[in-house]
Amino acid sequence: MKRPLRTLVITESDPLYVIRFFEVFFEVLPKDRIELLGVTVSKAFHEPIHRTARRILRFYGPVDFTRLLCRWGAAKVAGRSIESLASRHGHRLIPAESVNAESYLEQVRALEPDVIVSVAAPEIFKAPLLGIPRLGCVNIHSGRLPAYRGMMPTFWQMLQGESDVTVTIHRMVERLDAGEILAEERFPLRSSDRLDRVITGTKRLGGRLMIDTLLDLEARLEAGRLPEGEPGYFRFPAPGDVRRFRAKGHRML
Repeated sequence: MKRPLRTLVITESDPLYVIRFFEVFFEVLPKDRIELLGVTVSKAFHEPIHRTARRILRFYGPVDFTRLLCRWGAAKVAGRSIESLASRHGHRLIPAESVNAESYLEQVRALEPDVIVSVAAPEIFKAPLLGIPRLGCVNIHSGRLPAYRGMMPTFWQMLQGESDVTVTIHRMVERLDAGEILAEERFPLRSSDRLDRVITGTKRLGGRLMIDTLLDLEARLEAGRLPEGEPGYFRFPAPGDVRRFRAKGHRML
């Protein structure tokens, strides 16, 4: 009998949206076919919390920022986190100050993973980390590649008037969002939509898509295709981008 796929997951701390991926992923994970070696949860943005708060305030505006802050506070009071969710499902937590630090790389080598999965990981994986797993590293990206490389692809697809958001799983290489595409699935958009609904929906869709991808990963790696079309790269949205987003009839929350 073929042994389970030895899998390590690296993600960011987010009790509001990224956790939606793991609510599905942990629930449907077939433990007889995928062995989850551990989960590493890193700080979002790898910056002081006041700088993150200022960035989110500029993005959402004062009203939606306050509403989002209340949601975040409620999640904290309730003890809602990816770490606690992983622990409840019996999965090991592997801390890291940096996933590229030699101390962390040594731990990962000792685990002998077949694959490392990146889910909104806040650091760029450098060559030593990329080279550890037998089957490499894979990333899930909520955007069509290569057109929507970079940050906040869900927001930019909505702003650009796309009819849907493409959730993409691809092999990771040293260049950001540039490896072969292994799987894609589309999430339909409404003419007037909420960023909150779309991010939540794509995260949950992504949890199932990642399981499907891992179950036949070796075959998908052989059949993977390079992204086609004109490449783009998007930064974190500025207030002017958000004004144009709202002018299209979309809402943030």
